[in-house]
Amino acid sequence: MSVMTPYRSGLSAGRDGFAQLLHAEWTKFHTVRGWIIGLVIGLVAMAGLGLFTAGSASSSCQASGGPVRSGAACGLGFALGPAGQPVSDSFYFVRQPLTENGKITVRLTSMTGLLPPSTPPANQSSNAPLDTRPGVEPWAKAGIIIKSSLTDGSPYAAMMVAADHGVRMQWNYTGDTPGLVGAVGPENPRWLRLTRSGDVITGYDSADGTHWTEVGAVTLSGLPRVVQAGLFAASPVDLQSQYCSGYCNGPGGPTQATGVFDHVSAPSRVWTGGYVGAAYASGVGSYHPAGGGLSVTGSGDIAPIPVGHGGGADSAITVSEYLLGTFAGLIALGVVAALFITAEYRRSLIRVTFAASPRRGRVLAAKAVVVAAVSFVVGAVAAAFAVLVGTAITHARGYYVAPVSTATEVKVIIGTGLFAAVAAAGALAVGAITRRGAAAVTIVIVALAVPVFLAISRAVPGGAGDWLLRVTPAAGISLQQAYPQYQQVASTVYSPLNGYYPLSWWAGLLVLCAWAAVALGVAAYLLRRRDA
Repeated sequence: MSVMTPYRSGLSAGRDGFAQLLHAEWTKFHTVRGWIIGLVIGLVAMAGLGLFTAGSASSSCQASGGPVRSGAACGLGFALGPAGQPVSDSFYFVRQPLTENGKITVRLTSMTGLLPPSTPPANQSSNAPLDTRPGVEPWAKAGIIIKSSLTDGSPYAAMMVAADHGVRMQWNYTGDTPGLVGAVGPENPRWLRLTRSGDVITGYDSADGTHWTEVGAVTLSGLPRVVQAGLFAASPVDLQSQYCSGYCNGPGGPTQATGVFDHVSAPSRVWTGGYVGAAYASGVGSYHPAGGGLSVTGSGDIAPIPVGHGGGADSAITVSEYLLGTFAGLIALGVVAALFITAEYRRSLIRVTFAASPRRGRVLAAKAVVVAAVSFVVGAVAAAFAVLVGTAITHARGYYVAPVSTATEVKVIIGTGLFAAVAAAGALAVGAITRRGAAAVTIVIVALAVPVFLAISRAVPGGAGDWLLRVTPAAGISLQQAYPQYQQVASTVYSPLNGYYPLSWWAGLLVLCAWAAVALGVAAYLLRRRDA
């Protein structure tokens, strides 16, 4: 009687780890032509709309009786700061020369001002002069400043009191460091000091003129040997009231501030007064002796201009405009991600997948990693192409692009990739939950695109729009915010319409990830509970 020898394969036993499952899902993904085409459509949509913006940007100007000009021939309607950003540089300056080593010290004893009326007078014409009322705009400023030159946008460092924000040291328009808190007044004066040592400017404050605290020290590279130093006053336009018939989205009108200084210590006693830049309000601006010191009155502001602010800066092209195709691309990626699992249900191939790998949660994880990885690459590549090539095209055509640092460009590009990756993983989870491609894609569009549309179009009140971008998956759009919101600029343009979002980039990413994690968790639970 012969004995049968069992068959033994000559192949070594294969491994059934997560890496092998990832490889299997990646192989499944890239061998389906339709899914690859979907990725290409997503990439083209993201990058193409951005380049369309760069190619279609236009502006024109015409001097009285002159020819129509466009692009670089028009010039800019605003000054540029040391970093090339749009800035407001308008204030009344009582100045004298200061050499490479010197200092200026003052005591500010009071700050008063005038505001437009809280409500328009009856029958007030929109072009008639406005009455005023006592009051100080919250970011009205009075103090001392060292400025490279009288040219708009030139480097500076200043120690000041802001009406509602205490002592501040500010420099080069975007820098801001707080000092002593509290309002200034006869019973609560503020001593301010600036010292210069070469290119280094150091600011100090004191409550009594004896005990001094350093607020900050900054280096203003390339300062000339002789700079301008002295006292200043500025008060930005009022944003709380509006004076125009019909729809008005502009500021309420000019304001003014007056600072009273004594104990003035400077290299000389000779002062020259005048405006840097154009005065915000006609006839506002002066200085005169007051109680052994000086009283300085002025309007205007020394600050960055947020993109979309107006006054010429709203014509600047922004990095955000190159990313207008993001949601068109996300829709394509969402379709691909949802079909990556719903197609297997439709063709009854999911049973084969689960037979080969019975741990269903691990299958879902592998699919999520694959769609997230490819979506990250597509999103990042599309954003990089749109931002870098779009910026080059716009510059070549002579238009101004609101500048961002290289680090910010990298953050926006990687952020767009992360937005696409997490959104695609969420779309896959929704597909696993619904088992229907059309239903999954509809849910993803509603969750991602509709809140942004409602907030930007102002179809819902501003507060509601901000909350939609805080609590829905659309919070991930904050990953694309390229320009900072300056606390020292009270502005109505900090809204989604102008590319400003209510959450920081990392908070927006956390909200988006939380929604994707919940969706994946529900999908994993249902996969285990339901039949394939």
